[in-house]
Amino acid sequence: MRRQKNSLLNIVFGLVLILIIAGGGFVYFSPLFEKQPAKIVLNSSGFWNLKDSLSVDLFDKSGIKSYKIYYKSGNNIEKLSENTISAKQEKVVLNIKPLPLRPNIKEVTIAIEVYDNSFWNFFQGNKSYKEYKLSIDKKRPLARVISNSYNIKRGGSAALVVEVRDENLKDKYITFNNEYRFELIPYLKEGYYAAIIAWPIDIKFDEFSRVNLVAIDQANNETTTKVPFYIKDLKIKNDKLTISDNFINKVSIPVLQKSDYEVPNTNEEIFIKQNRELRANNVNTIKEQSLNNMSKEMITSFNLKPFRRLNGSKTFAGFAEKREYSYNGQKIDEAWHLGMDWASIKHAQVKISNNGKVIFNNYLGIYGNTLIVDHGFGLQSLYAHTSQFQVAKNDEVRAGQIIANTGSTGAVFGDHLHFGVLVQGIEVNPVEWMDKNWIRTRISNILAEAKQEIRSSK
Repeated sequence: MRRQKNSLLNIVFGLVLILIIAGGGFVYFSPLFEKQPAKIVLNSSGFWNLKDSLSVDLFDKSGIKSYKIYYKSGNNIEKLSENTISAKQEKVVLNIKPLPLRPNIKEVTIAIEVYDNSFWNFFQGNKSYKEYKLSIDKKRPLARVISNSYNIKRGGSAALVVEVRDENLKDKYITFNNEYRFELIPYLKEGYYAAIIAWPIDIKFDEFSRVNLVAIDQANNETTTKVPFYIKDLKIKNDKLTISDNFINKVSIPVLQKSDYEVPNTNEEIFIKQNRELRANNVNTIKEQSLNNMSKEMITSFNLKPFRRLNGSKTFAGFAEKREYSYNGQKIDEAWHLGMDWASIKHAQVKISNNGKVIFNNYLGIYGNTLIVDHGFGLQSLYAHTSQFQVAKNDEVRAGQIIANTGSTGAVFGDHLHFGVLVQGIEVNPVEWMDKNWIRTRISNILAEAKQEIRSSK
């Protein structure tokens, strides 16, 4: 009898032990009892201007149950926000609105306390707590224009020199119509910058808004200063071109294939894919290569000679020609021609007009074998449809050096050179950069005028 009783007790004890182990295992491994505290992220650079709200992200797989946010300054502690969330939310986004503070305050602390929906910690949930110290900065950056070109023409270029200063400067740049951004390059000494900007041809004369100098500090204080320009329009030449089956078979299809594009079924679709989709991709590549590889070293002088036309050549196409393409009597597409097309003899030598560094030499779809040379100050020259390169990427080239030979690679029939000028990746009117007087009055004089003021400043 005693043995039976002991045996029963052992069974009961064993079952209880199993239940305890199973329960412990369930608590330990069950998602309901997860032990990972919520993640707290304050989206801040460590500075606050006391004008903008602060954004806080809370993350937890079990969901956010409650949160409290405190503001601390010296001995002052004030609750900013508190909330209990009933529905499960794995992510909660909060905005902390600024409070009126004493004028001389330099630093504040934001404290955030969060509980999640886990059953851990005796069903109270995991607790997260973080403090963020923020420096108070309410002063906007200094951003002023020292000198700039008198005017700018559609499709053309202009130069400017500016002064930008702030103890906590985050970003500075030039915008055109708030659509295009141009980087500022250090000029002469700390706090001064210069840039060549472009008026993109696709922005019409009556769509011109303004050019701005923008400076932003770490606290998101922003200064926007207008750059004054007189504006001029450009006469656009409209061309109508007929696309033949021969062109599509001998040019469009090989270009698509060499660019690893799938060839559509109809000739119309083939040309449109080559002229629209591939062209857009090629233009984007040019811009990326230009921006990623342009020199951003401090400028102390910029001695640029006018670019010269291909020796002994004739001009067959110019800048800003708006081309309309027809096939079987119907318009199927259109595109801008944004360079100069020069032709002389087959495989003519291409000599460069200015010193520079080769930043791109590769096959580029409709442009064929293409070279891009960086001349500093965000300015580059482009040479397309070449048959042979005479220089390699990263080569330093000198004015008068042979860099390539003309050809008919890419989306063209005949041997010629497509010459382009780029300003931070945007093709601009080469005619301006082939004019000695234009370079002097629009670029060189602007830099010289600013240099005199900068050197006389303390």
